Amino acid sequence: MLNGVMLLWFLLTALSLLFVVIDIRSNPGSPVLKWGFILLTAYTGPVGAFLYVLGCREPLPGLHERYVAARWRQVLGSTMHCVAGDGVGILTGAVIASLFHLPKNTDLVLEYVLGFGFGWSIFQSLFMRDMAGGSYMRALSKAFFPELLSMNCLMAGMVPAMTLAFASSPASRDPSKPSFWFIMSMALLVGFITAYPMNWWLVSRHMKHGMTTVRPPIESKKGGENKNISDNRSSSESSGNVQQPTKPPMSDDVKSVSNSTLAWMTILSFVIFGLGLSIAFIFGGL
Repeated sequence: MLNGVMLLWFLLTALSLLFVVIDIRSNPGSPVLKWGFILLTAYTGPVGAFLYVLGCREPLPGLHERYVAARWRQVLGSTMHCVAGDGVGILTGAVIASLFHLPKNTDLVLEYVLGFGFGWSIFQSLFMRDMAGGSYMRALSKAFFPELLSMNCLMAGMVPAMTLAFASSPASRDPSKPSFWFIMSMALLVGFITAYPMNWWLVSRHMKHGMTTVRPPIESKKGGENKNISDNRSSSESSGNVQQPTKPPMSDDVKSVSNSTLAWMTILSFVIFGLGLSIAFIFGGL
């Protein structure tokens, strides 16, 4: 029965991934947003494709900016970005731990370090450095705490999910088995759910970006000048070939976050992570 479910899941994942890869090419989202949804669909199959269509796919030409302006879609983009980037490191750590037969605790530490490291230094900072004025070091500084808070909540959902699943099927720890990838896929999906509320708070404080829109300039028939067709009319780079990413305005004003608030939210994220670890330890034998 389970083999049949996994076969169906992988088939739907392949079809979903094919659809997103083809369809997202015409979507006016930023390149990192597109890669994020491709990775999310690879992780979560039809669920990722559903979230792409519901949350990011432009319903009609010229409506992407207004479509993604809804707060929940902005948070969806932020959470997706977290899961897509961190997921690469987490899966890499899980495979390495399995190949070298590392203890469960070491496996967990490796997955956390690689997941946070890749998500923070590559997906959140390197790929999004333009939002920090083009400075990679500034992007690293700005992205550290948002990535940490989101990562802790992601792992709070992932750790008990994959621990309980692997405990019931120890043979599934082998990456050469389809069940390994099925379990990790389900764990990432649970992690997405548990990371969503924290990303809502981060987006509402403008500590993380949400959905962005990037439209190429068009050639004017009269003067040959590049004209921006974005609803937000943000100017394009003088030396670039594409318009700068534009983020739809939020319904609320920008809220500053004090150091004390940030400290309390950091503590809260570790408490949530600790609860996830406790569940994994009590019920999964972590």
